[in-house]
Amino acid sequence: MAFLEDYKAHTKERATLGVPPLALTAEQTAELVELLKASPIVEQDYAMDIFVNKIPAGVDDAAYVKAAFLNDVVQGNVSCDSIDAVKACEILGLMLGGFNVTPLVEALKIDGDVANAAANQLKNTILVYDSFNDVKRLMDEGNAKAKEIVESWANGEWFTNKPAMDEEITVTVYKIPGETNTDDLSPASEAFTRADIPIHANSFLINRMDNPLDTMKKLKEKGHPLAYVGDVVGTGSSRKSGINSVQWHMGKDIPGIPNKRTGGIVIGDIIAPIFFNTAEDSGCIPIQAPTAELNTGDVITVKPFDGTIEKDGKVVSTYEIEPNTLPDEMRAGGRIPLIIGKGLTLKAREALGMDAGNIFMTPSQPADNGKGFTLAQKMVGKACGIEGVKPGVYCEPVATTVGSQDTTGPMTRDEVKELAALNFGADMTMQSFCHTAAYPKPADIKLQHTLPEFWTSRKGFILRPGDGVIHSWLNRLCLPDTVGTGADSHTRFPIGISFPAGSGLVAFAGVTGMMPLTMPESVLVRFKGTMQPGITLRDMVNAIPHQAIKDGLLTVEKAGKKNIFGGRVLEIEGLEDLKCEQAFELSDASAERSAAACTVKLNKEPIIEYLNSNIALIDELIKQGYEDAATLARRRDKMKDWIANPELMEADSDAEYAAVIEIDMDQIKEPILACPNDPDDVKTLTEIRAAGLRTEIDEVFVGSCMTNIGLFRALGEILKGEGPVKNKLWVCPPTKMDEKQLAEEGYYSIFGMAGARTEIPGCSLCMGNQASVAQDAWVFSTSTRNFDNRLGKGSQVYLGSAELAAVVALKGALPTPQEYLEIVSGKITPEMTDTVYKYLNFNTVSQEQLTAMIK
Repeated sequence: MAFLEDYKAHTKERATLGVPPLALTAEQTAELVELLKASPIVEQDYAMDIFVNKIPAGVDDAAYVKAAFLNDVVQGNVSCDSIDAVKACEILGLMLGGFNVTPLVEALKIDGDVANAAANQLKNTILVYDSFNDVKRLMDEGNAKAKEIVESWANGEWFTNKPAMDEEITVTVYKIPGETNTDDLSPASEAFTRADIPIHANSFLINRMDNPLDTMKKLKEKGHPLAYVGDVVGTGSSRKSGINSVQWHMGKDIPGIPNKRTGGIVIGDIIAPIFFNTAEDSGCIPIQAPTAELNTGDVITVKPFDGTIEKDGKVVSTYEIEPNTLPDEMRAGGRIPLIIGKGLTLKAREALGMDAGNIFMTPSQPADNGKGFTLAQKMVGKACGIEGVKPGVYCEPVATTVGSQDTTGPMTRDEVKELAALNFGADMTMQSFCHTAAYPKPADIKLQHTLPEFWTSRKGFILRPGDGVIHSWLNRLCLPDTVGTGADSHTRFPIGISFPAGSGLVAFAGVTGMMPLTMPESVLVRFKGTMQPGITLRDMVNAIPHQAIKDGLLTVEKAGKKNIFGGRVLEIEGLEDLKCEQAFELSDASAERSAAACTVKLNKEPIIEYLNSNIALIDELIKQGYEDAATLARRRDKMKDWIANPELMEADSDAEYAAVIEIDMDQIKEPILACPNDPDDVKTLTEIRAAGLRTEIDEVFVGSCMTNIGLFRALGEILKGEGPVKNKLWVCPPTKMDEKQLAEEGYYSIFGMAGARTEIPGCSLCMGNQASVAQDAWVFSTSTRNFDNRLGKGSQVYLGSAELAAVVALKGALPTPQEYLEIVSGKITPEMTDTVYKYLNFNTVSQEQLTAMIK
């Protein structure tokens, strides 16, 4: 009784926020079960509603308690006034998979209505994994119901029993003109609420417009669901939380699954590729179509199969449905359940000696033009067990390395539970705490306490708070010429290739060890010439969009935006002698180009150097008790195997690219910056002054995954002996190893004399959910991106190199090119270069040093 009263109070409290109550914990579920065992049941209807609809599914701890109770009912071990054995099977069928499967399989051994009910539920359950073998065993032993189930799976009834995607969908337009980035849909400042989908959805668009929730409420009075519409939609980080919020406001409830919705439509002239895929995975229809004739409040009819959008009876927009399998994906509830279900159907057909059948749509595959493969196409081909994969070809490459960080970790955890998985299938699945370690909220602390056991129990590798940025660590665990993914758009490997994704697909890749991919086209960026004195690799990063704008391949304006990199692989050549840490500066920034992935062609020597260093690091991690030790050791051994036979792929000479951009480094003689507040709006120092942009700077940030230890030494050398800087200076190394080495070398003393504020290794200002700059501050930053409000409310942010950051800090303003070159050349002379830009090779330091770095 006390539980019900407490839950009513909780429900009332949540209602004041406009959201439903939280799902039950395992402890609350146990209390509820005891109430249901009583006769009579107190507030029977209310208790049953909670039991059916407010307990998580899959392999959540609460689901375990629920399934165990229902199993006892089915087996006659306990009685319940509201639930008989048949009803118990029906409730079990709503639990997706995992802990509910064994009770249903066991129920097949009971004759009559119970076995019928269990069979009906299993026919529509696809997350059965190894329990398939249990059902087949029963079939082989003569169980008729088990045979029915296998035949049903073989015939795809789990799919055909669902309604097909509607041929006409009438919706009301909710349009956000211009560009919507994922910070708009899922503000970083509210990252700690992302796993609580209804609460996080309250922050939907709060930084973009006034009263968005009231606006949506009024639009719904027209009697139709809403469609999210924009010119450019979903740029930025790969946030499943953004799609979660879209679906919460514009989707539909899922029976038996608390506080999560599916469905919805997103329409954009351009939809960022990761966001597009995340929508697919979640059962939300993504449509790339012209939106000029669509305005907020319009009632439109979307005809997906015809590729038209009608308003007032007239066609106002046309498009081609992509991918061609989208109707199947939506019918299945999303791309991920479609893949899992198709795998189950194929397995059942093989068990019955049937051919592959034609139940599902076949992904369209372009004809082979006979040309060679690019480097990216060969890497993906290797992961598929073939020579290469051409653009437009659907494939399912092995995901060798998978990464998750803490603001998406709770969602990834929940997605893993819903996938009913108790083990990771990927060779390396890593979790970090870099986004919340510095200024944790109570929810973050709870996550730091609870996520490690969840992760390591599934044989994943987990970092500790304060260890540093996910990418700086995950890069050290990569293998050459392999494929991976991560729940952060900056998961861009310096060796191999990564296709970042939302937390749902990351969970899927971690669980299954593969990922769905329609191979994108590639854009080749070829560097030539020699990097000039004072010019940095960060300037080469910004030279890519700078040259693309000159070539007419990229525009800054959002309406009718042109972006040659969008959704394609950015392949970089001409800098083969870069260290791997340097190569990551280039691959990392491909996220800001909205590229699907990036490759950097390197020689064997820097890769061998990098792997030898990382082998020593892994050995020390194991020695100091990091888990999972077996997973770490397996990755170390694979690194050793590669070094013993170092082979690297190369693009074929006749490979085709969507575009080739050549950058002559001899012609780049001054720094290039991204201007406020758009990473595509790049200008030289001279062009910034010519455009009349403000040059006075209030705050400077040196940090993020775009930095490495060499850049902090460069910062220190330029600041050395100059006293306090002219503005607020933030310093945040990416890893604790960098921090400790810089302290030992005396650079933290220099930072202190300069008046810098030093931050715990991690994301710091870059993420926008921890510390922030002053409101309306003008900022120079080495971070990844500079969207509105990213570093602080109203902030205006330039992006550029650590060397330029140091000069800006000294002057309190952007320098002229001459001032910059004079200061940098005077502080970092040619003979100092090798010492300043020296990277952490863990295999060359003493054991004592290595132990201290990791401890």
